[in-house]
Amino acid sequence: MKCSVNVRAATVADVDAIWELLEIYVPGGTVLRRSKEDISFYIGNFWVAESQSGVCGCAALRDFGNDLLEVRSVVIHPDMQGRGIGKVLLENIIAELRQSRAHWRLFTLTTTPAFFKSLGFAETAKEEFPEKIWSDCSKCPKFHCCDEVALVIVQ
Repeated sequence: MKCSVNVRAATVADVDAIWELLEIYVPGGTVLRRSKEDISFYIGNFWVAESQSGVCGCAALRDFGNDLLEVRSVVIHPDMQGRGIGKVLLENIIAELRQSRAHWRLFTLTTTPAFFKSLGFAETAKEEFPEKIWSDCSKCPKFHCCDEVALVIVQ
């Protein structure tokens, strides 16, 4: 069943909803824990999907510079999965990049590569993104046994 959502840039008013969404997925290792203070500080990186019942999904866009960006913290509330919300969220982010930048590389590390491949991402080596490895991966408990796949889409 499809779901009608509005995708928009997150605001400080969304911090609690984003934190609650992310916390659902921390125990399983899907995302790393983030504090409300961290989310608030980086709120300009977040996008939210909002249904009639409120924020039901989010994603963050981290800019490493040199036209390299990462889409991360992509989560949809478990009760809302399978309705195309993640696809709409990512399509909006990619459309915004296409409008605002002439060239870019958008990558992700994920355990759900089929989802990203359906949006035009292609598998690549994690070593293509040393900025990510040293800033986040080196602090991850799964660093030496990572089960994530690196994917990228380029314009």
